[in-house]
Amino acid sequence: MPEKKTTTSTTKKSEASEKSTAKTEAAKTTKSTAKTTTKTAAKSTKTATKETEAKSTTAKKKQEKAPKEFQGEFTPAIGRRKRSVAQVRVYPKGSGAIVVNDKKIEDFFDEDRIHVVYQPLKLTGQQKDMDISILVKGGGIQGQAEAARLGISRALIKHDADLTATLKAKGWTTRDPRRVERKKPGLKKARRAPQWSKR
Repeated sequence: MPEKKTTTSTTKKSEASEKSTAKTEAAKTTKSTAKTTTKTAAKSTKTATKETEAKSTTAKKKQEKAPKEFQGEFTPAIGRRKRSVAQVRVYPKGSGAIVVNDKKIEDFFDEDRIHVVYQPLKLTGQQKDMDISILVKGGGIQGQAEAARLGISRALIKHDADLTATLKAKGWTTRDPRRVERKKPGLKKARRAPQWSKR
């Protein structure tokens, strides 16, 4: 008989220990789930705030960088250089703003190319009298700038024929036909031959 009591007591103890372990595991799981939910909620709120801040900053930048939309009569012209083609529109009653491919000229070209584009306007003294919109395609930055210069010169001549002599003296009224000469077979470049060795 005493053996039965000991077995029943051990079974009761094991059941109690199992219940306690189950309770502790359940509490741990509830705590972990609560922590994960709080972490995910915090992360979601952080990402939402970051997205809203990014959207607001991009909207502000767009508003700041938004180019001026020109309206009214304009004088069209086309300029070309190498593989670049520039479609130019000159609006006579303006404030001197230039837009290139729906961007401000400062955002599209660097200082040297901006100087190239402004050359005909500075020469004729109309840098702040006209608004200009340019749509340029193909080629590189230098070719695009020179194509825009040719287009502006042609548009200025269309607008005022008295400017022909001043612009023609600088050579900005005719297309520059020069291009890179093609490479030839057997040579390293267009004309550069491989070094000749005697032996």
